[in-house]
Amino acid sequence: MDPHEQSDRDFSRARRKAFLRRIGAYLRRDPGSNQLLSFDEVKGALGAISQVYLGLREVPVSKIVGSVGRHRDFDRAFLPSKPDLGTRWRRIDEIMHRAEELPPVSLYKIGDAYFVQDGNHRVSVARQQGVEMIDAEVIELRSRVPVDSALTARDLLHKLEHRHLLERLPIDRVLPEIKVEFSDVADYRRLATYIEAHGFRVTQLWRRYVSPEEILRDWYEYGYRPISEMIREDRILDAFPDRTELDLYLWIVYHRERLALEARDEKISPQAAKDDILKNVPRRRRRS
Repeated sequence: MDPHEQSDRDFSRARRKAFLRRIGAYLRRDPGSNQLLSFDEVKGALGAISQVYLGLREVPVSKIVGSVGRHRDFDRAFLPSKPDLGTRWRRIDEIMHRAEELPPVSLYKIGDAYFVQDGNHRVSVARQQGVEMIDAEVIELRSRVPVDSALTARDLLHKLEHRHLLERLPIDRVLPEIKVEFSDVADYRRLATYIEAHGFRVTQLWRRYVSPEEILRDWYEYGYRPISEMIREDRILDAFPDRTELDLYLWIVYHRERLALEARDEKISPQAAKDDILKNVPRRRRRS
């Protein structure tokens, strides 16, 4: 087949796939799942704190999930969203079909996700042709908030609140064993407020300044760990498969406080609160 005809067909096929993906995301009522991420928006949410040049390396094309300034030109699969991208796209497609060498793309790396600084069309054509690895000059931006290549636009508010939580309390440094993940974006602030209240009580009890690190360790030992062990031992997550351990921790804590207030009895335990919660869970949701 003539190279020009082949590149025309490849671009038409890519545009058709892009259209079908857009319709699919619309029908799922989840258009954000098909959006290529904006590097500036992700960086703003994460508050990346350092930058390191990693040099030339091979990068999995599937982990390139965003772009610097061109995120509206391509969809999440790096398919072209606009017909006027065709001229350059077709030219690169021809070059790659002829197996001619192209310069490496330039990428930013945050966590396990990559963002194109230069070479959006090359990444797009590579994905369309089924190329798995691509040569890239990589600069890594390091953030305290964990990121993987499954990151979507819907996750950015969670990442922003996670960052604000870590700015208030150094959980990642003091308690790295805790996976900070909530289903409700408001719970990041609720957790911070609860731990700070614990810190106020400890300060009053010990009658001295208590560092954030001491507060976190005390909260973990006497507040979080007993409830988290109960959650695991009783397999409570089996009844709530779409929730996280921290979701259930806060749920139990606040439910215990509500029961104590209603009964005017501060001796109500987290175990009693957990049992009361599970009474209202349909049995079909529980696993044997």
